[in-house]
Amino acid sequence: MSKTLIIGASGQIGKMTTELLLKNEQSVVALVRDKSKLSDLQSPFLNIVEQDLEGDFSNALKDCEQVIFAAGSGGNTGDDKTVLIDLWAATKAATYAREHAIKHFIMVSSIGADDPDSINGDLKPYLVAKHMADEHLINSGLNYTIVRPGTLTNDAASLTVTTKRPQDQDKAKVSRENVANALLHIATNSPNGSRIFELFDGDKPIKAAVK
Repeated sequence: MSKTLIIGASGQIGKMTTELLLKNEQSVVALVRDKSKLSDLQSPFLNIVEQDLEGDFSNALKDCEQVIFAAGSGGNTGDDKTVLIDLWAATKAATYAREHAIKHFIMVSSIGADDPDSINGDLKPYLVAKHMADEHLINSGLNYTIVRPGTLTNDAASLTVTTKRPQDQDKAKVSRENVANALLHIATNSPNGSRIFELFDGDKPIKAAVK
């Protein structure tokens, strides 16, 4: 059975994705800084690894075939943590993945990461970090999927999405549960080639929208 490493498994999207993979009897290695945050998860398919992303976490990739990077510094931290987690930890993860011959790397990025200069304000350093991490992955030689969700919400999963950016900016949003379900589909239907797409709540079933 293939084994998926989820980096940032105690975050909101990371934990949802972990739970979905476990429900589908997928073998998961959950990389977290604090094991207690996953104390409510019990599964024979789960292995929890406690490591700090600011250090060397390369051993967590051992025997894994796939990586999902869902970690983030969070909205309450400064630009220093954005650089260390959203940029540096993400680039290290891709480098480790190359060293471990990982078959598929799934990056949870962000809308706007393709062109940070189009954004002004407090969000720009975050988008620059995401852009640089994405570029590192693109140039890594790995088989990858980069998902760039719109504005994240806590709405319940509709299980219908679109990869076409809405013209109305207020509709350029997606529920975290929809993102997690999209990651489940991607992780269990690994593509033959690399791809990048944005993700929003929409009207197509995930399977059809995320081909």
